[in-house]
Amino acid sequence: MQPMGYAPSIPNTFFAVMIGYLANLAVPRLGEVLKCTVLARYEKVPAEKLVGTIVVERAIDVICLGLLFLLAFITQYDVVGDYARQIFEQLFKNKNGHLSYWKAVSVLVFLFIAFIALKVWFKQFSHLKIVIFLKRMIRGVWEGLISVLKLKQKGLFILYTIGIWSMYTLGTWVGLMATQGTENLSITVAISALAFASIGMIVTPGGIGAYAYFLAKVLERNDIPFEIGFANGTLQWFAQFLIVVVVGFISMGILPWYNKKNRAASF
Repeated sequence: MQPMGYAPSIPNTFFAVMIGYLANLAVPRLGEVLKCTVLARYEKVPAEKLVGTIVVERAIDVICLGLLFLLAFITQYDVVGDYARQIFEQLFKNKNGHLSYWKAVSVLVFLFIAFIALKVWFKQFSHLKIVIFLKRMIRGVWEGLISVLKLKQKGLFILYTIGIWSMYTLGTWVGLMATQGTENLSITVAISALAFASIGMIVTPGGIGAYAYFLAKVLERNDIPFEIGFANGTLQWFAQFLIVVVVGFISMGILPWYNKKNRAASF
């Protein structure tokens, strides 16, 4: 946000992030809206510009997840390659159980038509308030996206990003070492487990059920019984869930008190 001329306080930023994580447990992506709302209210940062920074954040996460999959593919080619192929086939199989290329093509065609239709709609109805609002929102998103190019401390940004994902990986490895039956697995297995378990965090609210399932399926291909892998995945998911719930609710309670105290101190 600094490249756009805003410098929100660290406490408010932290509170907003934790409240967002808490909301995501109930409704996926709701947390992104709440983060914008909290910072717009308490830091006076325009919401449309905050949306842009969140798009950047998600884009960086996608890139990091892609690199994690690449690393998993390199270190566990036989496991990751086979599992990824099975998932792809399940998504695009036809009624006869054969791979349907038409499904993949249909998805691409639909996205292209939707893009053209949206572009025409924006041009034909540019006078409508909703269109004006959406255009302003898109400009804000674009400004947020290009703000990453204006970072004064690009090296520090990259270092923090590597640090965050390294901690994700180490946390998964420590989680594997914490239960009997998975305690001897290597960090390369933790990388593969984290890569696929992260998909679970996307497809269900807070990753409930799906996180443990995907992690167990990866461990199953490393000769760990599915039941043991699912139990470990559930424990790891619950540890994250508990942290988010506790810290999220604490943040909700402290946020108004902290800002009220700061306003009183400024007078």
